[in-house]
Amino acid sequence: MHAFFKDPDLQFAVEGVLGATYARAADVGEVLSTVDRIPSGDRRAWVQQWSATADRLADQARAAEAAGHPRSAAARWLRAASYWSEATDQADATGDFAALWERHRDAWDRFVDLTDALGDVAVERLAIPYEGTTLPGYLFRPGLADEPRRTLVFTNGSDGSVVGAWTHGIADALARGWTAMTYDGPGQNAALVRQGIPFRPDWEHVLTPVLDHLTARPDVDPGRIAVMGVSQGGYWVPRALASEHRVAAAVADPGVVDVSTTMLDRLPHSLVRLLDSGDRDRFDTEMRWALKLSPATRTMLQWRMRPYGVTSTFDFFTAARAYALTDEQLAAITCPVLVTDPEHEQFWPGQSARLAAALTCPVTLLPFTTAEGADGHCEPAAAALRGERVFDWLDEQVPA
Repeated sequence: MHAFFKDPDLQFAVEGVLGATYARAADVGEVLSTVDRIPSGDRRAWVQQWSATADRLADQARAAEAAGHPRSAAARWLRAASYWSEATDQADATGDFAALWERHRDAWDRFVDLTDALGDVAVERLAIPYEGTTLPGYLFRPGLADEPRRTLVFTNGSDGSVVGAWTHGIADALARGWTAMTYDGPGQNAALVRQGIPFRPDWEHVLTPVLDHLTARPDVDPGRIAVMGVSQGGYWVPRALASEHRVAAAVADPGVVDVSTTMLDRLPHSLVRLLDSGDRDRFDTEMRWALKLSPATRTMLQWRMRPYGVTSTFDFFTAARAYALTDEQLAAITCPVLVTDPEHEQFWPGQSARLAAALTCPVTLLPFTTAEGADGHCEPAAAALRGERVFDWLDEQVPA
């Protein structure tokens, strides 16, 4: 595939936003013109140029609303939200994370409101009771019919936006007649930015309240609920399924058995030994010196540490080790599970096959290849092919 950037993180991001064009959350010309303005590896320029494109789309969306063109306005707000999300991913390089995240969320909410007003899809904001507070969510229902329907629950990853939930599951679900919902779990989106709730490994304490909330609704068929976990959601969903058995079918894209490997594999052996020894002060001191030599790594770590609710690198790597599935948990899963297995999985290589082999429930391991243009974490540039295969499987497991 054409390399837009030498930096693998930025290259991956470009492939992802190009893939979002399939769900109309981006436009090819807008993406290519934005990328063309970003010098290779320049994270500040990345933030500035994606923000500039989003600002322009937002102005056009407001103009469309004023001129009485709500459909065009909704489309532009969705793309603006997508581009502000791209800026947010590198915003620690400029110190603008919270402000850009709020702009992305405001644009998304305007898309939601206009979509609901148009009447093709009914959209409802949710407040899901959770441990003395609520988690925000969105429920999308095709048309205005309110009879009980099969429902897809979309679980995001460690840094996925609400636009990512749309492009990786909700849009395809709606096209096939599903009701679909997504939610901000601990450490995700508004639960993190607005409520300060950090990640937790025991996701059964998150998915169960979500299902409690859904199954109480008259427009959700409690016997036909499927759950999809994307990126780090490929760990959280199997973890929750070990004790939550109201799910008819589940998707892990990709399968993740041990979240910590993607962090620990980048550490020198000397630092791993310090981590193992429990020497917090020395580990943090060594990391501070190392990060002074690599601003890009420092920015990446700041981004990755935020949802864990820690400021110490020792605490971050230690916390990540708790995000691992046991054989007992995997054996307790009973519903059919689809595990995607893309070539060149860069974050958790080999773990999809490892997860599938460890499951005792009905399991399908679904490969995606380089020859198909579908390799890489979550198949970023193959949104059509991914959606077709995943939802064909879901349709077989949970018929309409």
